Amino acid sequence: MAEKIINTDDNGVISELFGQLDGNIAAIQKQYGVSVVLRDGRIKIIGTEPGVSGAEKSLRALLEIREKGQPLSEHTIRYVTSMVQEGVEEQLSELKGNGICVTSSGKIVRPRTVGQQRYIDLIKENTIVLGIGPAGTGKTYLAVAMAVKAFREHKVKKIILTRPAVEAGEKLGFLPGDLQDKVDPYLRPLYDALFDMFGAESFTRYMEKGIIEVAPLAYMRGRTLDEAFIILDEAQNTTSEQIKMFLTRLGNESRMVITGDITQIDLPDAKRSGLVEAVKVLKGIDDIAVHRFSEKDVVRHRLVQDIIKAYEKFNEGRKNHA
Repeated sequence: MAEKIINTDDNGVISELFGQLDGNIAAIQKQYGVSVVLRDGRIKIIGTEPGVSGAEKSLRALLEIREKGQPLSEHTIRYVTSMVQEGVEEQLSELKGNGICVTSSGKIVRPRTVGQQRYIDLIKENTIVLGIGPAGTGKTYLAVAMAVKAFREHKVKKIILTRPAVEAGEKLGFLPGDLQDKVDPYLRPLYDALFDMFGAESFTRYMEKGIIEVAPLAYMRGRTLDEAFIILDEAQNTTSEQIKMFLTRLGNESRMVITGDITQIDLPDAKRSGLVEAVKVLKGIDDIAVHRFSEKDVVRHRLVQDIIKAYEKFNEGRKNHA
């Protein structure tokens, strides 16, 4: 049997590390097949050599992340142990712990994975960023957070969010109401993110003043967007012509973030995704960056990550048998 000791005298951090009813530590013990006990501010790990080594790396990484201000949630535990398991735990040092902005409820929005941190860094460093990855990776929410940060710091005067109103099995014509009523359901995730950041009163006031604009992609045609932070969501459902039109709206002192999931293209088979094409066309252009998220960056319920993995495995098997 092997044994390792980790010394720490911060009772608050220890309490968070162990979790409610020792739930966090129970997960680590199960993951590595070890026993973890706390005695006089010392965390003792007992088990086989490989198990103790993995548990020690995970616990030390979690303590370092906590020191940077990151809360130790169930997701954080799973994420850190998966990074250790793959032998890439050194990448965790890239997590800075810095908050992007504060929501109306006082919650600090910050990157929770290395992939999210890299995405944020690219947005800071480039005028146009394409964020590509599966559902639940924070592509849109983090982009909105960066837009709110830029607005609050007076780097832009407007926030513009748009997405194509592409039908995914339902027909717009059958929906009740006028055109705006029909496209609003497609824009709802963007409204929700902004509402969360600004709160009801500020959000409504900024919308009325035109400081915040949420509109279908078709409404961007013919415009030049100066001093704005512009986000195109669900870009996998744009055509080549649409995404070119959008990209050429870029005005002075503006920034663009384009997000999409190329595994969820709702365009007719005859159409080619503008996002897929744009990644190829824009490759190598200075001040334009592409970031690809993986299933590790999923920060929703743990089952979302498992579902994505299952579909990737299924699709891979289908390709091999084709």
